[in-house]
Amino acid sequence: MAGKSAAPGVGILLVTANVGTLFDDTENLQKNWLREFYQTVHAQKPQFLSLHCQEVGGKNYEASMSHVDKLVKDLLSSDAMKEFNRARVYLDENYKSQENFTALGSFYFLHESLKNVYQYDFKAKKYRKVTGKEIYSDTLESTPMLEKEKFPQEFFPESKSSRKGFIRTRWCITDCAFDLVNIHLFHDASNVIAWESSPSIYSGIRQKALSYVLNRFSGMQRDFKSQNPSLQHGTSVTDHRLEKVPFFVFGDFNFRLDLKSVVETLCAKTTMQTIHAADTNAVDKLVFRESENDHKVVLQIEKKLFEYFNQEVFRDNNGTALLEFDKELSVFKDRLYELDITFPPSYPYSEDSSQGKQYMNTRCPAWCDRILMSHSAKELLLKSENDERIVLYDHIGPNICMGDHKPVFLSFRIATGAGKTNAHVHKCCVVQ
Repeated sequence: MAGKSAAPGVGILLVTANVGTLFDDTENLQKNWLREFYQTVHAQKPQFLSLHCQEVGGKNYEASMSHVDKLVKDLLSSDAMKEFNRARVYLDENYKSQENFTALGSFYFLHESLKNVYQYDFKAKKYRKVTGKEIYSDTLESTPMLEKEKFPQEFFPESKSSRKGFIRTRWCITDCAFDLVNIHLFHDASNVIAWESSPSIYSGIRQKALSYVLNRFSGMQRDFKSQNPSLQHGTSVTDHRLEKVPFFVFGDFNFRLDLKSVVETLCAKTTMQTIHAADTNAVDKLVFRESENDHKVVLQIEKKLFEYFNQEVFRDNNGTALLEFDKELSVFKDRLYELDITFPPSYPYSEDSSQGKQYMNTRCPAWCDRILMSHSAKELLLKSENDERIVLYDHIGPNICMGDHKPVFLSFRIATGAGKTNAHVHKCCVVQ
């Protein structure tokens, strides 16, 4: 029974899931996804559950509206979730507004055993007690219980239809206040371009966007915008009076392995053939062949092709040999913390419902889906008597097709009043 554990503190479960492909095959993929999700909830027994989804509705959001509604209804009313008697759902469904649409969906579930949970009202600047189940959709910009923003077009000008952005909510549980941020960063538009430099230009774009979010929360946003006048219009400014609290930021960061370094390692004993486009003479395809062994093709790279002859390298020992190429978070080490990754790359899995462990040959597998936290949030994680943190950082559905992304979760416990020891950083929750 969820939430009935005798363990100390409050059980928290954070889940991030890019669900875009679930709406391409709702009969199989969505059914599998929900089953595996419910099993994880049952196993972890949280009292507070946060599910951050990206690409809600998939590629064709308007046509998928009924499927989105069905997914929400299932999550709110299924037997597996019956002990969660309060919920908040925030869905960005305003797909007609390209200026604001992010396709993000943030779901929060509170177990019946958890008393006195409060959510912050950013407009009234006070906490409000959470009761009942409520769904907010369409235009989230007018919802005072969250902050939402789509990233400025200047960040990724070549992607005119980008739906990348973030949603922030603030919570107070057992006198401990913290922010939960749902985020979706920019993808690699071309494998060939990503391969050309180390780090890739796309890595730099993601770094800029994530810095934008972190600066907003740290009170540095005014300085950032003053240095970038083009961002002044249509973007909100941090309220420096807003108290800083620990935060968890989780979603599809689209972090990729440093492709140039990966290829140099995987193809160390090969020769490379470069094929140029006839009309522009730009590099169109890269083919790496063994120097011997009848010049066997080891790897082929195109804009949306990454075909390596042996996928096992990405699965062996959960792909840990490739973690040295996972470098994008390193520039944020003074601002963000992540537990050790012990699961295989979360993307891009086959969308064939009969294939649970197979990667697609579209991108180099990478840990795109992550759960990160501020260093102050790290201190909220309850320690056991032997000083080990009672935490689990893993993926969902390791052997089941969950779409092209495997959901990732973080399960932990926080002690009552955990935030009070850091009073200089944030004070305990006081309802006004």
